[in-house]
Amino acid sequence: MYVYADNAATTQVSRRALDAMLPCFRELYGNASSLHTPGQKAAELLQQAREDVAAAIHADHKEIYFTSGGSEADNQAILTAAQIGARKGKKHIISTAFEHHAVLHTLERLKKQGYDVTLLDVHENGVVTAEEVAAAIREDTALVTVMFVNNEIGTVQPIQEIGAVCRERGVLFHTDAVQAVGHIPVDVQEMNIDMLSLAGHKFHGPKGVGAMYVRRGIPVSVLIEGGQQERGKRGGTENIPGIVGLAAALNEALETQEQDMAHLAAMRDRLIDGLSQIPHSRLNGDRERRVPGTVNFCFEGIEGESLLLLLDEKGIAASSGSACTSGSLDPSHVLLALGLPHEVAHGSLRLSFSADVTADQIDYIIASVTEVVAYLRNMSPVWDELERGLLPHQI
Repeated sequence: MYVYADNAATTQVSRRALDAMLPCFRELYGNASSLHTPGQKAAELLQQAREDVAAAIHADHKEIYFTSGGSEADNQAILTAAQIGARKGKKHIISTAFEHHAVLHTLERLKKQGYDVTLLDVHENGVVTAEEVAAAIREDTALVTVMFVNNEIGTVQPIQEIGAVCRERGVLFHTDAVQAVGHIPVDVQEMNIDMLSLAGHKFHGPKGVGAMYVRRGIPVSVLIEGGQQERGKRGGTENIPGIVGLAAALNEALETQEQDMAHLAAMRDRLIDGLSQIPHSRLNGDRERRVPGTVNFCFEGIEGESLLLLLDEKGIAASSGSACTSGSLDPSHVLLALGLPHEVAHGSLRLSFSADVTADQIDYIIASVTEVVAYLRNMSPVWDELERGLLPHQI
């Protein structure tokens, strides 16, 4: 059996998205900035996609800017708010300790430019509260940026409540919604969101294309200089095939979102129940307040990298919270932010699904993970010391 359980990293392009994209490569290949007929046909596709994305998050089409992905959208939104704040003498930014690196690295850059950054703790359950955000806001706060759904553990933040606090205090609010849009309902009006980032390849659209929502009235800073594309706020010829594919995939996701959420939640809970039977295992993040399709576990006494490789041999494609797979010996900053010890955070596993996952696949994963964890522990001198009481169990 083969199970692709790494949908939080990227998804398969849907047939509808692919079918929508193909004509853009051969028949409708014009440059949307050109005045001739092929160019204007491309411009019509671009406009329709902009309207579709806007409708999906309850925005106006003039508030949508297409980008190369979620990371670019995060950068542009944060730098926009920072520059607005600086013009008003406000150079304080609030975020959380477990944001995506597209946010954290942008904030590090701003710190070098004299900005003061407060990173809120997210606690053991992986959730930051609106009250904590309110307590951190100062007179010189320019921006609050809190991710909608954490990309590693899947916990959902109280975005509407945080947005309400920011709106009341006159502070711009940005959310990295890359793991939320297409998976759970998102309404920028109801949730008091000023700026939002999304990426097509997280909901069965193509890679290399995303979008940024910026509430009307907020002056957008230019990140990429060039032509007058995206109303002069993002230079470069628009990626019409990618943009069309993103919109088609998002429309498709919204059509079946309610039933997909119910199915995924049932499969997620089945998986959590099964993996929880493994001794000295731990679900990372709140059990209830999480996106339907993502589960993250730690297993004491093993390394996440070895777990991934052995699962891959069994036909299960997953990922680890540990950054060791990217050449670093450091565990995930997300898991450390939850308060996990380094030795526990190294033994993590993220499993993330699309709506076509079956109960048989979930059961296969449970059986395979149970077998592999036992196998790795039997070879581990650390596990031997834990079992003999020479070291204390952390889980």
